[in-house]
Amino acid sequence: MQPLEEAEFAMNALLGASRVVDGVNTWIGRIAAWALLVAIVVSSVNAIVRKVFSVSSNGWLELQWYLFGCAFMLCAAWALKLNEHIRIDIVSDRLSRRTRDWIEVFGHLFFLLPFGILMIRLSIPFAAASFNSNEYSSNAGGLPIWPAKALILAGFVMLVAQSLSELVKRIAIMRGLIEDPAADEAASPKP
Repeated sequence: MQPLEEAEFAMNALLGASRVVDGVNTWIGRIAAWALLVAIVVSSVNAIVRKVFSVSSNGWLELQWYLFGCAFMLCAAWALKLNEHIRIDIVSDRLSRRTRDWIEVFGHLFFLLPFGILMIRLSIPFAAASFNSNEYSSNAGGLPIWPAKALILAGFVMLVAQSLSELVKRIAIMRGLIEDPAADEAASPKP
């Protein structure tokens, strides 16, 4: 194979892996987003039962926290994939597309990826120790804590994978290998 053919083959393989990561994170994000609705239902039922019957449990309150944490941690990668993450649009919109592309690459390489990798490194012993000790809440009627700690690890693994996917796609866009979906968004007026 010629060097140019090898580079094209490698980029196509990376774009294929990127599509897999995008699909998995979209699927998990769509399911995890329902945790917010469940949290609202649990919160409402808990409030009604507490007011009407004067009965409450710390487990229900903790379940609300876990459900919100689940949605937050497991939907972060999906939000990144959808380009719904926070940026300073008032500044970004005034820059050229090429400059924004380089800022994206720089941000992923020097901020998001190092932070995500650090959080994974710190979360592994954090979640493992909690799992190994079968850690429970110290509150009466509380829930096990290790699933919530495992969600932190899972969320950052998904976020790092999505960051790598976005980096691959941004480089392919900059090389003219794929179309930029954000270019369509920029062309259409914002509500």
